[in-house]
Amino acid sequence: MTESKRIVIDAGHGGMDPGAVFGTRQEKDDNLRLALAVGQNLCQAGQQVGYTRVMDVDQTAFEKAEMANSADADYFVSLHRNIMPIPGTASGVESLVYENSGTAGIMAANINSELGNAGFSNLGIVERPGVIVLRQTKMPAVLIEVGFLDNDRDNQLFEMNFQQIAEAIARGILMTVEQEEVPPDYYQIQVGAFRNQDYAEQLLRQLRGQGFPAFIVVEDGLFKVRVGAFLNIDNAARMEQVLRNMGYTTYMVKAPAVY
Repeated sequence: MTESKRIVIDAGHGGMDPGAVFGTRQEKDDNLRLALAVGQNLCQAGQQVGYTRVMDVDQTAFEKAEMANSADADYFVSLHRNIMPIPGTASGVESLVYENSGTAGIMAANINSELGNAGFSNLGIVERPGVIVLRQTKMPAVLIEVGFLDNDRDNQLFEMNFQQIAEAIARGILMTVEQEEVPPDYYQIQVGAFRNQDYAEQLLRQLRGQGFPAFIVVEDGLFKVRVGAFLNIDNAARMEQVLRNMGYTTYMVKAPAVY
C-alpha cells in the first residue's frame, strides 16, 4: 500500500488574477476545477491533501508557497493552462521544475507520461528556477501546464477527458510516492564474513580505527563486515582499491543501505 504523504495542490491564479484568458474562458477556473478533482483522487488513494485555494480568491505566488511550507508538505503540484502569443499555434502538456533532477524531475516525468496517455502531446520538462512557487517551496515542486487554453483541440480534450486527466495527474503523483518508498541499492565493500560475532566486531573496530565507515550486516547466519555505501560504482571501486592497498581482502556487493 502506498504510504500516506502530505500533498498540496495549487490551483494557479485566482481572484483578480484570471491567468490566461481566451474568449470567455479563464485559466483560473479550469485550474480550480482540476485541482479539486485531482485532490479528490488523491484522497481516495489515502493521501493527505491540502489546497492553496478552494474558491476564487486573490493570492500571491509567495503566499501559495508559504502555505505549502507551513503545511510541511511532502510534495507541491501547481496546476495551470498554457497560452501562446498567436492562438492555436501550440498543443500539449509540459511540466516546469526548478531543476530537472531528483524527486521533482521524477514527478514531472511521471505526470507528463500519464497525461500523454490521457490524450495530450507530451512537450517535456522545462527548468524554470525563476518561478516563485518552484523556488520558494521547500519540498519537491512541479508546475503542470495542462494543455493550451487558446487551442480548441486541447480545450475539447480538457472537457471530454476531464476525469481521466485528473486521474492521470493523481496517478503520476502516486507513482512518485511509490518509487520513493523503494530504497535504492548501494555498492558496499565487504571485508570479511564470520560465524563468530566477536571476530566481526574486532575487524569492525580495526577498520573504524583507521577511519573507514565500517558496519556489520547479519545475513545468512554470518556477521559480514562492510565499508561504505555508494550509489556510484566508481566511488565504490576507489574505496575498494584503498582497502586492498592496505592489505584487506575485499569484494564488492550491491545491497540496500544500512542506517
